[in-house]
Amino acid sequence: MSDFAAAFSNAVSLIVELDAGLAEIVLLSLRVSMSAVFIATLIGLPLGAATAMFRFPGRMSIVVVLNAMMGLPPVVVGLVVYLLLSRAGPFGVMGLLFTPAAMIIAQTVLIFPIIAALTRQVVEDLWEEYAEQLRSLGATPARAMPTLLWDARFSLLTTILAGFGRASAEVGAVMIVGGNIDHVTRVMTTAIALEVSKGDLALALGLGMILISLSLGVTGAAFVMREAARG
Repeated sequence: MSDFAAAFSNAVSLIVELDAGLAEIVLLSLRVSMSAVFIATLIGLPLGAATAMFRFPGRMSIVVVLNAMMGLPPVVVGLVVYLLLSRAGPFGVMGLLFTPAAMIIAQTVLIFPIIAALTRQVVEDLWEEYAEQLRSLGATPARAMPTLLWDARFSLLTTILAGFGRASAEVGAVMIVGGNIDHVTRVMTTAIALEVSKGDLALALGLGMILISLSLGVTGAAFVMREAARG
């Protein structure tokens, strides 16, 4: 018990004193996760909205695939991205393996189906509700899409936050494609796993507290936005 108390006290000290090593890991984690969320949003929002509002051959197949990809195992995503970026893979010449860029790609693959699938559901519900009114005003699905996306902005922000939560807590894929290299690709989740295995509980606890705080912050923001959307 005394060892845990000492580790907890040291963890708090690391956070309060803004330890350089801890700050470096946290900042890299945020950069990777936020970049992945930004790219996934650019892909997922228009794809989800288009799937909701347009009828075209293969639409239901896309819906099924997006829904299925929401539950992709991170280690499988990491393995696929690893094979694509390895020297023997089609993109090996780019030299992205074991870099933050590879981690961003893996996280983007993980979270864009979440954003796309949830966007499709939100926009489809709004389109069913307002389609007749919008058509009476002469709006085509393409012209109505920005209006519906704006109307659903609070719900969509909640969806994006859900994607960020998935990205920031992910460990399997980034471990495989990033390699957990110190000062290069070590993020919070991979650092926690490593430090626990080494017995350095202070740094692991410090990172864990920050990760939990981020999770609580994201959950709280999502709740506030959901309530704002209802209001």
